Amino acid sequence: MTTDTVHETEHQVVVDAPAERVYAMIEEVGRWPEVFPPTVHAECLERDGEDELVRIWATANGAAKTWTSRRRHDRERWTVSFRQERSQHPVGGMGGAWVIEPISGSACRVRLLHDFFAASDDPDDLAWIRRAVDRNSTSELAALKTAAELAAADQRFSFDDTVPVTGSAAEVYDFLNDARRWPLRLPHVARVVLGEETPGLQVLEMDTRTKDGSVHTTCSVRVCEPHHGIVYKQVVLPALLTLHVGRWLIEEQGPGRVLVTSRHTVRINTARIAEVLGPKADLPAAREFVRSALGANSLTTLRAAKAYAESAGSGRVVP
Repeated sequence: MTTDTVHETEHQVVVDAPAERVYAMIEEVGRWPEVFPPTVHAECLERDGEDELVRIWATANGAAKTWTSRRRHDRERWTVSFRQERSQHPVGGMGGAWVIEPISGSACRVRLLHDFFAASDDPDDLAWIRRAVDRNSTSELAALKTAAELAAADQRFSFDDTVPVTGSAAEVYDFLNDARRWPLRLPHVARVVLGEETPGLQVLEMDTRTKDGSVHTTCSVRVCEPHHGIVYKQVVLPALLTLHVGRWLIEEQGPGRVLVTSRHTVRINTARIAEVLGPKADLPAAREFVRSALGANSLTTLRAAKAYAESAGSGRVVP
């Protein structure tokens, strides 16, 4: 049974940044994974004037969820309203608005409003929704404030590594998608736990070996699109990062030829540079370390995917 009792909440934060800058971050949904911790991936499916349909993949109370929402932009009122088109259990329906209120030329108040009802009359469902809304709203507003106020842009940077493959996109995708087999296929992967309750939406916990032999654990949520690629976001990060979003991109170049790219966007955790790299390390050293470490692992994975796809194409048996 679906309850029709609608509940409302409001969360707010004061941001020391101009209203226009904050509004732009909310308006451009493709940037959300870099701004909001719960958001793994977001894309605009269609737009007509000030109305758009977006799809969002995010975590809620530790679970990976996806839904589509209709959004309406009102720049004159500094407002973006939203309404979920197809909610996921236990949510029966949800909507709300981002409202930005200028305080001065360099500060504003952001109010995040929600209205929602549960998919059933089970009080546990309503409690779950309340926890998720409160946790995500608090997290998102704090992250929005940090991103809007952040002056040191060089903490964030992106880079790519690409390899050509003489093989099929399907075989490359199979290698990247089937991460359960990575401990057998990749020398830097010690352990993998992969969950996929919703097809194409994976939670990947992985132990990675570093050059000095130590092992660190990360957890990522992955959005998989056969046979074009996988977008992911680390939700449990190594100490040196406050952000890591990435993409495995598979591009067909012609019959039996593809380009495979590993793309990373990261933000350095400046507070832990000395702890991780030593007291003499600075931000450029941290950037170089991260680029080298992630790039080395990416290239190892890309080359293994290349060998897998090319072996499959030749008929050779591969693990």
